[in-house]
Amino acid sequence: MTLTGRPATVGVRKASVWPLLYGVAVLAGLTAAGLSALSLAEALTATGLPDPGPVTTYGLPFVKAAGELAAVIATGSFLFAAFMVPPQANGVLDVAGYRALRTGTAAAGIWTVCAVLMVPLTVSDISGQPLSSRLSPADIWSVADLIDIAGAWRWTALFAAVVTVVSIPVLRWSWTPALFAGSLATLLPLALTGHSSSGGAHDIATNSLLVHLIAGAVWAGGLLALLAHALRGGSGGLERSDRGVIQYGHLAARRFSAVALWCFVAMMLSGVINALVRLRPEDLVQTRYGWLVLAKVAALVALGFLGWRQRRSGVAALAADAGARAALIRLALVEAVVFGLTFGVAVALGRTPPPPPTNTNLSIPAVEIGYDLAGPPTAARLLFDWRFDLVFGTAALVFAVVYLAAVRRLRRRGDAWPVGRVVAWLLGCLVLLLATSSGIGRYMPAMFSMHMIAHMLLSMLAPILLVLGAPMTLALRALPTAGRNEPPGPREWLLAALHSRLSRLLTNPFVATALFIVGFYGLYFGGIFDAAVGSHAAHLAMNLHFLLSGYLFYWVVIGVDPTPRPLPSIAKLGMVFASLPLHAFFGVVLMGTNTAIGGDFYRSLGLPWHTDLIGDQRLGGAIAWAAGEVPLVVVLIALFVQWRRSDDRTARRLDRAADRDDDADLAAYNAMLAELARRDRADG
Repeated sequence: MTLTGRPATVGVRKASVWPLLYGVAVLAGLTAAGLSALSLAEALTATGLPDPGPVTTYGLPFVKAAGELAAVIATGSFLFAAFMVPPQANGVLDVAGYRALRTGTAAAGIWTVCAVLMVPLTVSDISGQPLSSRLSPADIWSVADLIDIAGAWRWTALFAAVVTVVSIPVLRWSWTPALFAGSLATLLPLALTGHSSSGGAHDIATNSLLVHLIAGAVWAGGLLALLAHALRGGSGGLERSDRGVIQYGHLAARRFSAVALWCFVAMMLSGVINALVRLRPEDLVQTRYGWLVLAKVAALVALGFLGWRQRRSGVAALAADAGARAALIRLALVEAVVFGLTFGVAVALGRTPPPPPTNTNLSIPAVEIGYDLAGPPTAARLLFDWRFDLVFGTAALVFAVVYLAAVRRLRRRGDAWPVGRVVAWLLGCLVLLLATSSGIGRYMPAMFSMHMIAHMLLSMLAPILLVLGAPMTLALRALPTAGRNEPPGPREWLLAALHSRLSRLLTNPFVATALFIVGFYGLYFGGIFDAAVGSHAAHLAMNLHFLLSGYLFYWVVIGVDPTPRPLPSIAKLGMVFASLPLHAFFGVVLMGTNTAIGGDFYRSLGLPWHTDLIGDQRLGGAIAWAAGEVPLVVVLIALFVQWRRSDDRTARRLDRAADRDDDADLAAYNAMLAELARRDRADG
């Protein structure tokens, strides 16, 4: 890639890279097809469906495994282009980043094709009809609406197609993080369907599978991207910049090694949790499903060992000599083969019926929301009847630990950090934990009033406390700064995000207010909540929206962190008072509504102590109306403190200026007043 943005003639040795990637995908597909065939009779007996034929029997697991490997390659390639190798100084991707980007584009296209093929294959598999009888697109499309997993594949194909098309014209680094996020989004429909999305404890199973898939995609994809980079002769070796050729050594390998460690930990923990939900200890050795689980665990342990060896030998060799790629390539090739086998086992695991649950008499709430409720909510149950949320509960703990680690780094080098900010951040993490994992989070899916309490905590209280913690300022102070000739690191990525066009758009006061307020009306009065109240995935999305929209709004209004669009204090106060009537009106409308929002779902739970849905909804409206007073008080206090500190800084600046020039401004002002007085006397 030249400095003008045009790809340079680099002589890419595609023959040494693509056969490897194709080989890993084929290995995964063959492993999945072979193991799935061994479980065919058991699966047909469990479902009671006829054999759909060899094309579906062998083709479905092969296409799924190969497609998921393509998705992983796309994810790793975009990750590599975004964060593992530096761009040029003008923001255009360098040679290594451009190669990885184009690999990601091709892999995303293959993932799209495989996802499209999975729709008719899934319809054939679920219906027990041969694929030849399901070739009509209209027939497939209509039947897919009735099958959750087929619908998930349609969404996957759409997301993958969007990522493919958007990535084609990209040449600048600024787009690569978005492509990486988009490639991860293509995995979400599959993470929210399958064995984990049904039956008892499906909330824990789905959340653990979500973490498992994302961590696995980043780990395996990053490894394959690093291996491709090494085979092309650029294992973090020579990269080009506007200052000439700079040797970055083991930059890419070192960065990926740190990411791989955390992915391994996340995969192991989430995999154990998912297995505990579905299996008894004896099922591990007595069922085919348990055997596959043990095989997958063995593969993950082997990958962990290989990753440890990679850090000790491959990365260490690159640190000593940037051209010493042999050890890294050798171990990475073995890891790639093990990853191919692991993905094949994982697909076969999804095709194998799990052991029957010990409790076959699940209650309606256990089927619908994943667990039973002991009775009506009481103060004791809300405080002590916990069910840990693997997504938001884990995020709250991680946020707290990372923040404290950053503060510790500052203080170890002698820099101060206000205790008040630490307290505010930790309280915000505590509110996030309580809203999603305490009794409030447990009762939230079953009662509108509990849902509204969680909504107010996530959108009103937690964001205010998190914003007052000034996390971005802390990160910019704690993260190391890249040197003049060094590649950008996390601090530079954060600065680029803060100064991006997207940040300027989102921090526009009208946009931030609209995202914060319109969500209330659109969600509850636009029919979205009625359609999504019974979906665990929808609850995850709603909680995420509440938290992010609230954080964005209060970041603009009272944020200690600087924003791309600094506002005067009077404008911030205007945003608060402009949003308050709209928020209060929302609560009043809820209290006056005579139709139960989400009523069909709440009635389907059959909770004997929860029959007055209108009364519960009016209680939720009253909670929403009253909750607006708390943020107002906190915001006004925060703005008052900021104004006072601003005045103090202005006064100190004026005092320092006066000390430097012996109060020249005051002397000039007094001289002006004396001259005016003299003229008045002369005129008199």
